[in-house]
Amino acid sequence: MNDWQRKSPLDWETYVNKLVKVVAVEKHEYEGWVLTVDPVSATIVLATFPENEKGSISFVMGHAVQEVEVLQEGDSDMEQRLARIVTPEESQAYSTEELERRKNALKTWLETNHIPVGEQGELGRTLSVAGVLSIEPPYGPEQCSSTNEIILARVQGLLQRFLQQQ
Repeated sequence: MNDWQRKSPLDWETYVNKLVKVVAVEKHEYEGWVLTVDPVSATIVLATFPENEKGSISFVMGHAVQEVEVLQEGDSDMEQRLARIVTPEESQAYSTEELERRKNALKTWLETNHIPVGEQGELGRTLSVAGVLSIEPPYGPEQCSSTNEIILARVQGLLQRFLQQQ
């Protein structure tokens, strides 16, 4: 076990959102912004942003790490840029009003197409379709859940078409 692997998760956390140079076995060097460090394997997840490209992710296995040097501290812009790598665009934050509008539009559309739908939960945020499928905010196909795979696939397909019409 090397020195890097002996560090604690709190030690590794101090490297997150910083530009680092990692020296690994056989003198391989990697440079990038630390997205995270896996607490089990001590693997470092690095993000790089080559010109005119979206960005790429590379992994340096914890057992291969010999030295990690911080080159630059990350600012809030870099933190947001790194967060966008791992956060899909669909999971953007919606206001309470926008979520309510999306829920009501979907509920109305389902009712118009004679699909039994109701609201459930304390705040009525979850839509229940025929009592066998639920749709959580922000009310997309990915937020559907059901133990019946046939119904799940069909409702997700309907929902996808509904969202394309919007």
